Formats: sequence, C-alpha cells, structure tokens
Amino acid sequence: MSTAAVTDKRAGSLQGASLPKWSPWAIALGSLVLGVGISLAAGLDSKVQWGLIAAILYVLGTYAIAARVEGHRQARDRLATSFVWVAFLVAVVPLVSLIWVTVARGVKVLDLYFLTHSMGIVADTEPGGGIYHAIIGSLEQVGLATVIGAPIGVLTAIYLVEYGRGKLAKAVTFFVDVMTGIPSIVAGLFILSLMLIFKLQPFGFAGSMALAILMMPVVVRSTEEMLKLVPNELREASLALGVPKWRTILKVVLPTSIGGITTGIMLAVARIAGETAPVLLLVFGNPFINNNPFEGAQSSLPLYIYQQFANSAGSGAAYDRAWAASLTLIAFVMILNLVARGIARWKAPKTGR
Repeated sequence: MSTAAVTDKRAGSLQGASLPKWSPWAIALGSLVLGVGISLAAGLDSKVQWGLIAAILYVLGTYAIAARVEGHRQARDRLATSFVWVAFLVAVVPLVSLIWVTVARGVKVLDLYFLTHSMGIVADTEPGGGIYHAIIGSLEQVGLATVIGAPIGVLTAIYLVEYGRGKLAKAVTFFVDVMTGIPSIVAGLFILSLMLIFKLQPFGFAGSMALAILMMPVVVRSTEEMLKLVPNELREASLALGVPKWRTILKVVLPTSIGGITTGIMLAVARIAGETAPVLLLVFGNPFINNNPFEGAQSSLPLYIYQQFANSAGSGAAYDRAWAASLTLIAFVMILNLVARGIARWKAPKTGR
C-alpha cells in the first residue's frame, strides 16, 4: 500500500461525521413548521407563543441531531451557537416590529406641512397642526444640554484616567456610578427645586440642565473606557520627547480615541433626546413656536408625543400625529448617529502602510 493511501486512510479515520452546511436552516424550518402545528393544535393564537415554541424546538432539535451524528462534544458547540441565534432573534424581532409599526402609522400625516407648522390654535382632537415648535424645542434643549454635559463629562473622564489618584478620584467614580442609575424624574425634581427657590417660571433651558445631568455620567463612562484603550506606549513616547502631559493628552491621547468619544457622546444624546419627565416638569409644553429657550415654556418631541396620546380622547388625528412625531424622533436620533460615525471616521488617526 502506498504512503498516500495510508495517509488518506488515517485522515478518514480521524475525521468524524458532520452535518451538512444547510442543516441549521433545515432544522430551523422544521422547528418553525412543527411549532406552528403544535400551537394550532393547542389553540394558541399569539404569534409570540408560536415563535417561542419554535425557538425551543430549534435549540433542542439542534442538540439532539448533532449529538446523534457528530457526538456530544460538537453538539454542545452547536447548542451554544443555536442559543446565540435565538437570543439575536429575540432582540431583533421586537426592534423590527417597532420600526415597522412606527413607519406604517407615522407616514399617514408626515409631510412638509406637518414639519413646518405648529399646533397653534388647533385642538388636540382636531386634524391638522404640526410639530415645528416641538422640533425647535428639542433641538435647542438637547443642543444646550450637549454643550453643558459633553465637555464636563469628557474633562471628568480625562481627570479620572490621566490624573485621578486617591480619595477624590474614588469619590468622583462613586458618584458617577450613582448618577448613571438615577431616574430622569430625579434630575427634573432637582432643577425644579432650584426653580422654586429662585421663583422662576418654566423655560426651555431648565429642561436642558436636567438633560445635561442625565447625559454627563454616560459621557464620563464611555470616554473613560475609550481613553483606557489608548496604549501607554504612545503616552510614554510623547513624554520621552519632553512634551508636557497636558499637550500629550491634547495632541496624542484625544485624537487617538476621538472616534469612541464621539460615539459615546452621541449615545448620550440619543438617551436624553427621548426623555419626557424632566421636560414635562420644567418646560410644561407650548403649542406655539418659541425660539427662545431662556424665556417661556417650550415643547419638545417626546413631550409632544405624550400630550397627543394623553389628550387625544380617542381622536384618530391625535394618534396619527403622535406616531408621525415618533417617526421623526427616530429619524432624528438615526441622523445624529450617522453624523457621529462620519465625524469619528474623519477625525480618526490615519494609518500608514
């Protein structure tokens, strides 16, 4: 017998049986059909229950078939993979469903008139009106909150990573952790107490201050993690050339991590853009256009959506306006994320060959 034949024989004896590449799809299809059949036989009407039963059958079926064909070791690997796919679908399906419903119901009244007019004297139960006043309020309030919260958050993170030592740094870290979990209504109550002390009327900037409080811990945490990813060798090389530490941070550390920092700031902006409770407490809402955030009540997109649902009295026009405003808010957050990715790619350090 030739050497090549012996080698082929040994390779064949070491290589066990394996499922074909299309087997996961076949198992998934079979689990779906079987799950629907079991659900219909049991009288279950909810499609969510159908999906859960099909997911359980898919996981169990994958393990059973793989254990029989490939052995228990490979079956455990396929079991973990099937769990990952099921978890992915459990996360994606509600998201896709939410976007689909929002788009389907929001496009009914979403047009140029809706985007360029305010509610004015239009009652919540009447057709017509728009969200121009709410868009102006959201842009101003979120913009001012970002101007306040982003620099403070970034500077705090720089202190914790580059300079922070001892009890003060531990105290700052502790309070950042505490602020990360506080409800938004608490930030609103804090600013409201200051407004009552100084006898101030509701105005847009009050909402911006509450939103900045909610934004700062998110910016601190994300920026801190990005700064920690910068290799210490870059800092040491700059310091070895006699560059001061503050200039090393400004010219080396921040440009290296600017992409992650920008993404973290945009995540914080996305979080505060949908807050309703602080705005309801501090800004009160206004059906008319108010371009001055430092005087008088303003509206915002989340507050507009809440008011349309709360004061609709079963009106279809109010519900349509609420869904259209929801779609506008989603588009607003998506545009912010796209802009952040563009800035991060533009400001990222150029890599050589």
